[in-house]
Amino acid sequence: MEAERLVGVSRRALAQSRGTPDIIAEAWQAQALAQAIGGRLAADGPKELRGEARGLSEIGGRSSGSLDHPAARAAVARAAQLSGLADPRATLTGLGALLGEVGMALVGVACETDEQGLYWQCMEAIDAADESMDRVHGMLRRLDEHERERQQDLERGRGRDGPYGVHGANGSYGEVGGPAGTTVAGRGRARLRE
Repeated sequence: MEAERLVGVSRRALAQSRGTPDIIAEAWQAQALAQAIGGRLAADGPKELRGEARGLSEIGGRSSGSLDHPAARAAVARAAQLSGLADPRATLTGLGALLGEVGMALVGVACETDEQGLYWQCMEAIDAADESMDRVHGMLRRLDEHERERQQDLERGRGRDGPYGVHGANGSYGEVGGPAGTTVAGRGRARLRE
């Protein structure tokens, strides 16, 4: 399943969670998905994202093991269905939203539980979700910077070209003499003027 779609499935499943076991299972699923997406981007994603993506994968791997709950242990990772990642920006935007929602859901669980063990597991998972979200936001910033640089390069390139060819150093047009280039007749007229 494509990454952006998997993120959407996870967000819906978390929104439909009823009670602590479901929320814990979905938090585990979200961290497993963050690990898988991070691993995929580290291996095949844009070069400017690979370092942050490796970090995301490592955080997801560490934190998915911190939720020691029957629902999490029994769950089959939805992330195993990950087949591709077509749009890194859309996937990361959705993943960031999912991680934020997981953090908020875990805060609710931590506030309501009387179990010390579950409380501290939630705290660790909240920290991991925040750390993962920081990595995701870092990758989104890098994508924005890369896009700005690309746009600036394109604009600088357009500034050097005139409507009928490439400007020379002195502001005159170079050998390209118009939309169709310099014609034989055009060269002949230039010689007559000389």
